Amino acid sequence: MSYETVEYAERPSRVAGAVLWTRTSGGGADGVYPVLPDGCMDLLWSGGRLLVAGPDTRAYRPESNAAARYVGIRFYPGTAPAFLGVPAHELRDRRVDLADLWPSADARRLTERMDAARDPAAVLESFALERAGGSEPPDPLLAHVVKALDAGRSVAATAEAAGINARLLHRRSLAAFGYGPKTLARVLRLQRALALARRGMAYAETAAVAGFADQAHLARDVKELAGMPLSELLSPRPGQTA
Repeated sequence: MSYETVEYAERPSRVAGAVLWTRTSGGGADGVYPVLPDGCMDLLWSGGRLLVAGPDTRAYRPESNAAARYVGIRFYPGTAPAFLGVPAHELRDRRVDLADLWPSADARRLTERMDAARDPAAVLESFALERAGGSEPPDPLLAHVVKALDAGRSVAATAEAAGINARLLHRRSLAAFGYGPKTLARVLRLQRALALARRGMAYAETAAVAGFADQAHLARDVKELAGMPLSELLSPRPGQTA
């Protein structure tokens, strides 16, 4: 399978912990590279629509378009629900029109601003920065949970360090991340493994360093979460959209 020609760029956003990204596809191919689970949520604009990409538990394949332009804000795990005013688990594995979550007039005005802008990325970032300033700040516990799980700590150890029991951690994780801490840990472990493997680390060493039982465990998780073997994921890739 060949993939469509795309141009992808990202940079740290002025919104704390977020990333501003753009993606333009030229079409003319028979496949689209999947978006992999990463624990994040995105607010994105394309083709006159504003969408929210919820937290994924499996690879998502965007529809192939003849040509498409995307602009998005990717929020650090656990921070989007406060911005959106919606628990993350309600958006798990979904792409939802912003107008379905916010008053339609508000979503329409922002969409019209994006459509008319010479620099839609600047408009989206300015809007997100303004709204984030008026939102409740994310619970600092959530950042602790992400860092602990990303460091390979167990769910039990993470809950104990946070001073809460495992049941409460699970409930708060559903609202913040869209799924429980075990799934979040699995998603973060996948991302660690991909980062290591892309640097040229051998698969067996990647598995050990990232926290898998062995190379076979790594291969199974990659296939289940990404829908393709690790070797295919490591092939030269185009940009991605949420």
